[in-house]
Amino acid sequence: MNDTVIVIPTYNERENVQQIAAAALNHSPDAHILFVDDNSPDGTGRIADEMASSDTRIHVLHKERKEGLGRAYIAGFHWALERNYQYIFEMDADFSHNPADVPRLREAAESGADLVLGSRYIGGIRVINWPLNRLILSKGASLYVRLITGMPFMDPTGGFKCFRRRVLESIDLDSIRSNGYSFQIEMTHTAWLQGFQIQEVPITFEERREGQSKMSSGIVFEALWMVWKLAARCRFRRSPRKAQ
Repeated sequence: MNDTVIVIPTYNERENVQQIAAAALNHSPDAHILFVDDNSPDGTGRIADEMASSDTRIHVLHKERKEGLGRAYIAGFHWALERNYQYIFEMDADFSHNPADVPRLREAAESGADLVLGSRYIGGIRVINWPLNRLILSKGASLYVRLITGMPFMDPTGGFKCFRRRVLESIDLDSIRSNGYSFQIEMTHTAWLQGFQIQEVPITFEERREGQSKMSSGIVFEALWMVWKLAARCRFRRSPRKAQ
């Protein structure tokens, strides 16, 4: 499975990077990991470099300054495409996404899905250790996105994904300017408008074990206005693509 890379953005995740790498490689021993470090001041990048020096499956991309989640993923996608990976994952560093689910998402992509979304809300709610207000905000955001954009997905704001290479090749990645929730929404919406086959796979989401959440009011407000911009694109007709 060395045609697979798991892109993991990091900012001040020194408590998690070693454990998440070990868990991911335990469940997907033939996959590679790319840490995209956003110039963490806590030494996360140095720890990732030390791991990479002793395991050829681990790679590190250092950003010169903190630019946010979206820019980190875009840099990681470019890196992966340049190296001919066929299955390119998004996954958080904090164990909110379970590395044990990577093979299930990969299996769905191998079975024909172009983009696989790890979904917290398909077939029920599977979220651990969230306060009620956070759950209500997340569920409300998902409903808001579906209503405004027309996308049919139960969890359009989630960040645990598997892209087949051709999806990312078809997108002008440098034109994607959003971050946070809105980055996840914009990437899925772009693939959906282009007619790619998108499948949701149920996952269990667990609030981070170590470190500090990166959620902020700015991230929420960005998502609120971004969906209207995306909705304006829906006037263009979607054209389902042929399976490849």
